[in-house]
Amino acid sequence: MKQFKYFALACVILFVALSVSLVQADVKMPAVFSDNMVLQRGIDVPVWGWADAGEKVAVVFNGQTKNATADANGKWSLKLDAMRAGGPFEMVVEGSNRIAFKNVMLGDVWVCSGQSNMQWTVKDSDNSEEEIKNTNYPAIRLLTVPTKSTATPQDNFDGQWVVCSPETILNFSAVAYYFGRTLYRGLDEKVVIGLIHTSWGGSSCETWIPEGVVEQYKDYETIMQRRANHLKDNPNGGDNQQAGYLFNAMINPLLPYGIKGAIWYQGETNAGRAYQYRTLFPLMIQTWREVWGQGDFPFYFVQLANYEAGGDPVLGQSAWAELREAQTMTLNLRNTGMAVTIDIGNPKDIHPRNKQDVGKRLALWALARDYSSDLGNNSGSYIRQIYLLNSMFRSMTIQDGKAVVSIIGDLKTKDGGPVTGFVIAGADRKFVVADAVIEGGRVIVSSPEVPNPVAVRYAWANDPKCNLVNAADLPVCPFRTDMWPGVTIDNK
Repeated sequence: MKQFKYFALACVILFVALSVSLVQADVKMPAVFSDNMVLQRGIDVPVWGWADAGEKVAVVFNGQTKNATADANGKWSLKLDAMRAGGPFEMVVEGSNRIAFKNVMLGDVWVCSGQSNMQWTVKDSDNSEEEIKNTNYPAIRLLTVPTKSTATPQDNFDGQWVVCSPETILNFSAVAYYFGRTLYRGLDEKVVIGLIHTSWGGSSCETWIPEGVVEQYKDYETIMQRRANHLKDNPNGGDNQQAGYLFNAMINPLLPYGIKGAIWYQGETNAGRAYQYRTLFPLMIQTWREVWGQGDFPFYFVQLANYEAGGDPVLGQSAWAELREAQTMTLNLRNTGMAVTIDIGNPKDIHPRNKQDVGKRLALWALARDYSSDLGNNSGSYIRQIYLLNSMFRSMTIQDGKAVVSIIGDLKTKDGGPVTGFVIAGADRKFVVADAVIEGGRVIVSSPEVPNPVAVRYAWANDPKCNLVNAADLPVCPFRTDMWPGVTIDNK
């Protein structure tokens, strides 16, 4: 009887061992690969997954067969040769088992990230009922990365690509959707657009950067100390503020999926540390470009909209204005663009519902810069849009006690009335509301209270009352001519 028990136990152990072996032998793929996915056209397409160490894997797609062997850790990867836009196709992955992905398209993939204004859904935005009812874009594909934070890098997430429809667009990012829709509508040669939404409301910029990168810089010692303190009480993460946490859980699992570029809407959480953002935000962009391994891909971002944010106790002083300035400075990075939204915010709501114009302004950058070959006869008009999107301060001179400010673009006021939004100061650095008159591409700024002006600021407030626009009715970017220390200069 005992022998039988031992024999039975041995059989159970053998069965379990064989079952585990069979499970481990299965080729597996990360969630970023699924039915309905969009693969990036025009580049060598990275494909990867897991299998037993030493297992041979074949990927068959659009007439190509590529092979790989899993390494000692069970990871395998390969690249498909660059292909033109098209589809639908089927991708087959074969090892000890077979995986087939259907309705796969070759097109352009955009990563859409940031905090709550990127996370804000279509159903909670302006005119949502009508927008959802009229959503019929099977050539737009959607993938959402769930909100999750971890102290260590992750290699996967729960999610799958879906076809854009009234049912699937409800809870998708409104800015991302309207960006993708504007792209698709604007192209003469239609290209499938893939949108990967990965954002979390209230998140800081540093949480989207690998902690190993942040800790290299002395200026970010306070950030790393906050992370260390948090980690003591929360060893598994569970926070959207600490350095690296969201990169680990919501960006790292996407790498190195082929993409066209990225759009970004974030900054509210970092407004109190705006001077730090001058280097932190560019570091994030540069790091993403490095880890993705696709060069300086397009990166377009939204400048903070107007919002009261506690009001402006001192004229000409504003943490939000300083954050907008830091965002403007980031345009020094190659292949970046900024959508100015100082005119479409809501003073009483940090989440303005007009996401259509936000998405459109981001898309104008992409259409002008990245789609000239797909625009046909419209290419000239979109290239012109870059000039109009970039209505920024150029220079200032002082003539006869007045500041002569040069701004890119043909200027006018949005409401047809007098120019508003300018303040002026002398050497005492005390700002007063200024008179301003448009003369072509210049604005003459003055005040009888400041006979010897040395500095001018425009739209320099959390919620500025400003009305200067260009010929396309797009707002002039907030600016200042001085570099006097701001209210956030010492905040870390």
